[in-house]
Amino acid sequence: MAPKISIIMPVYGVEDWVGRAIETVQAQTLEDFEFFAVDDGSPDRSGAICDRYAAQDSRIKVIHKENGGAPSARNAALKLATGSYLYFMDSDDWVEPTMLEDMYTLAEKNRLDLVVSGFFIDTYYSDDSFVTQEISHPDRIYESQRAFREDAYKLFDKNLLYTPWNKLYRGDYIREKNLKFPLTFWDDFPFNLSVLRDVERVGVTSKKYYHFIRARAESETTKYRPDMYTKREEEHGWMLDLYKHWDVSDDASREMILRRYIERVVGCIENVVSENSTLSSAEKSKQVKAMLDDPKTIEAVRVAQPRSFMMKMILLPIKWRNVTLTRMECSLISRIKSSNTKMFATLKAKR
Repeated sequence: MAPKISIIMPVYGVEDWVGRAIETVQAQTLEDFEFFAVDDGSPDRSGAICDRYAAQDSRIKVIHKENGGAPSARNAALKLATGSYLYFMDSDDWVEPTMLEDMYTLAEKNRLDLVVSGFFIDTYYSDDSFVTQEISHPDRIYESQRAFREDAYKLFDKNLLYTPWNKLYRGDYIREKNLKFPLTFWDDFPFNLSVLRDVERVGVTSKKYYHFIRARAESETTKYRPDMYTKREEEHGWMLDLYKHWDVSDDASREMILRRYIERVVGCIENVVSENSTLSSAEKSKQVKAMLDDPKTIEAVRVAQPRSFMMKMILLPIKWRNVTLTRMECSLISRIKSSNTKMFATLKAKR
């Protein structure tokens, strides 16, 4: 018989954390699962560590493959997964023990295609010190597809619909639609958009289970990415397309989309002006000006209703289209981000 849940976890360069991730899955109160740990050509001992756990637990299946990135690793396991439901996690995070049982029970009781839960963001600012942000939404079983679509802006607003690791997916729904992770950086978002596009039965639990570990100054979030603005523009287009497909155009949803866009423009400007950027000062100013003069930015900063005084202040130079002031404030944000992880996490949580 097929297991109740197939768990899929890409593994790469996480020898210090993967053991903890595996053990928190083994500690689940729901025991009927298969667990695919996909060694994506990891250069360290991560793959061997997974093999050691698999030798002692028949539910764990290790796939060793050439490096192709997290989406290719997830897709490799998707081809083999037979569970009634699918769950995806990252190999440097960990989960609470009742997560799978609670989500499975909710899905079965309400015949859900998708379960969305709350989660924790644990931001470490030293080896053993961290600040925790808790994210959740009140319990809700959406009785119709339309009800979910009209309410989805609230879930997007709380960052509950972007990631795969706070969700349980009905396996047949994913298989029937032949959904896969696109082979691109930041693959989580487009995969979930493909899931959300035609999903009918959705449930939300306010309970929080997943601990997303955000830390380490050398992490991907602090690197300069020359294609970040292009990626964010593409993502914005996907959001607009989703809401057009849903035929949802109310003011609240539109405000969320545009506020989401302008917040990511701030991140793109910070990326351009950061100390890690390879651009000259003149090139930085040119790119910042292009972003400020973009009609989408002008519309977004006009419509967006920031949730905090801090964010209102951050958006003022952008609204004024003042390149110098915008560069100055985003340079400050960049310095805080790279030098004071605790402060940056706290400010970001309160934006």
